[in-house]
Amino acid sequence: MKIVIIGGTGLIGTKLVYRLRQKGHEVVAASPNTGVNTITREGLAEVLVGTQVVVDVANAPSFEDKAVLEFFEISGRNLLAAEEAAGVGHHLALSVVGTERLLDSGYFRAKLAQEKLVKTSKIPYTILRSTQFFEFAKSIIQSAVDGDTIYLSPALFQPIAADDVAAALADLAVGLPINGMVEVAGPDRFPLDAFAQQYLDATNDNRRVIADVNARYFGTELNDQSLTPGDGPRIGSTRFEAWLHNQ
Repeated sequence: MKIVIIGGTGLIGTKLVYRLRQKGHEVVAASPNTGVNTITREGLAEVLVGTQVVVDVANAPSFEDKAVLEFFEISGRNLLAAEEAAGVGHHLALSVVGTERLLDSGYFRAKLAQEKLVKTSKIPYTILRSTQFFEFAKSIIQSAVDGDTIYLSPALFQPIAADDVAAALADLAVGLPINGMVEVAGPDRFPLDAFAQQYLDATNDNRRVIADVNARYFGTELNDQSLTPGDGPRIGSTRFEAWLHNQ
């Protein structure tokens, strides 16, 4: 099976390419630095020739509200049109758990727009919504720094290892499209502030995290449902403590 991974040289894409190649599939890691650009359409039609499945794990280079929306809308339209022309049979997109609950954030508004393009296209599809990656801990902390203090919500979330996200995508990529959505999350729920403090402690960072119910997460306030999956998600096997130990 020929599978094209859009964003195939990034964090998730690299892991996914490796997994699918190990299963014997013909896998193309497509990104601007490999000559495939979904914004300019450079190399897009050519790479999709003979492709059965496209997996879109690309992310925007800028999270500024206007730029991120333009990225996901233009990239999505170009990619889906090229897939339709090439006769691709399955479009698999990576999105975020809780997207429709976080619309004060321009990033999540853009992800919802991307999902809508996928759902209304003529390509059979699957959307995998993932919780936040362990690998984003540093970025989450940095977004909440105010001077020497870190303010984060104590709302629950259920983060996951990037390896486990790639494993779920690999399974879905070789299956039939469901024309619906699947969620994947880590095995444990944490208050967001406690997760960040555990990461700081493990990395010998002496800063302290202050729990603040009004602290915004990339522009939006949180509650215990904002970042947690609904009923029956796929569950990754990697626990945060084990991931930290391996870092």
